[in-house]
Amino acid sequence: MKGLVVLGSTGSIGRQTLDIVRAFPDRFKVVGLAAGTNIELLAKQVEEFHPKMVYFAHGAREVLPPNGWKFTPMEEMVVQPVVNSVMVGTVGREGLLATLAAINARKSVALANKEVIIMAGNIVMSAAQRNGVEILPVDSEPSAMWQCMRGEDKDISRIFLTASGGPFRTRPLSEIDHVTQEEALNHPTWRMGRKITIDSATLMNKGFEVIEANWLFGVSIDRIEVVVHPQSIIHSMVEFADGSVKAQLGPPDMRYPIQLALSYPARWPNPTLPQFNPIEIGKLTFEPLDLRRYPCFKLALDAGRKGGTYPAVLAAADDVAVGLFLAHQVSFGEIPKIVEATLAAHKPIKYPSLEDILEVDAWAREYAGRQVVD
Repeated sequence: MKGLVVLGSTGSIGRQTLDIVRAFPDRFKVVGLAAGTNIELLAKQVEEFHPKMVYFAHGAREVLPPNGWKFTPMEEMVVQPVVNSVMVGTVGREGLLATLAAINARKSVALANKEVIIMAGNIVMSAAQRNGVEILPVDSEPSAMWQCMRGEDKDISRIFLTASGGPFRTRPLSEIDHVTQEEALNHPTWRMGRKITIDSATLMNKGFEVIEANWLFGVSIDRIEVVVHPQSIIHSMVEFADGSVKAQLGPPDMRYPIQLALSYPARWPNPTLPQFNPIEIGKLTFEPLDLRRYPCFKLALDAGRKGGTYPAVLAAADDVAVGLFLAHQVSFGEIPKIVEATLAAHKPIKYPSLEDILEVDAWAREYAGRQVVD
């Protein structure tokens, strides 16, 4: 049995990871759970899985059942000898230090938190190479790229990264700036956490994935093309030097890439997952991406090309701006404006240390938070 730690266990990725554990009770032992503020759900998870290590950012520990667990910081949790695999299902900067700790302890790292790579791609990938650790991507599109590349040489011509286009793909441009929170959270094909759902509506999430693919697979940003694919069935396509193209298809269900990251290098049959049915799906269509509709996507590409500390500022400012939108403090159209203003005010560091990145993250959050217009 694999000793599994789930960081962000009460979030969307964490809950679906535990669904996979339930489907394979003889293959996993949950040894650690880490959550933020949803301590009531964490209490139910602790009662069900009996982990020996538990972390929570806020809440009364008396809520948790007293069944032998120990409060353990995430960075300490992931390095324990009983741990084989770590699912990083946190959001934003949370999980960066724990991810590095797990890599340095040579644990298997399943990475769903793309901001970890966005903020500190060079540091994370250098640590992985130094320790012989393969980062297993969990997000559906990077996982699809990874699957298409397995068994192939590195001579890649292009990567086609698909995007659903979000809930405002056909909305008149004049209306987008003032869409409601309810509309922005109503994604047409995926069911995800609130933050990533908003990032999918702005397409910041797709910009993050381009930067992530650049680090994970060593493919330049200019060779990664994003196309709109409303059905969300083809998750990515990879074109090789001879012109052949491999695509990874499947229902829009995050449990597929989660399970593969946990079972790698094997593939396990799982009857609890929906089956692919091409007849029911019917047509698969593609459209060009309209940059006028998605200013956050362009900001992400620009930051990725500049490199240094720009991507860390991008991730931090976006996290703050989305949080302000979800708190009804700014409009949907103000999200890219806050991010752009923060990037413009940033004094970049070309080759940042981890300490530099953490300082820049703190600065960007403070600056972005001051952009609220009364």
